[in-house]
Amino acid sequence: MLTVRRPFRLDKTHGKIMGVCAGLANYFGIDTVWFRAGFLTAAVIGFGSPVIIYLVIGLVADSQSA
Repeated sequence: MLTVRRPFRLDKTHGKIMGVCAGLANYFGIDTVWFRAGFLTAAVIGFGSPVIIYLVIGLVADSQSA
């Protein structure tokens, strides 16, 4: 069965800061809590580089239309 994915969009209505984790959760169909926990863990272990990746995604990606 072929599934069609919609394009990735930031979800600013359900997001806490820029809507990146909420947008990723919507895109992959996973609960937002898992993306937030994963980002927090990666930020602690990755010595801040995930924060830079988060900012780049937040600045480059399009917002979800209401």
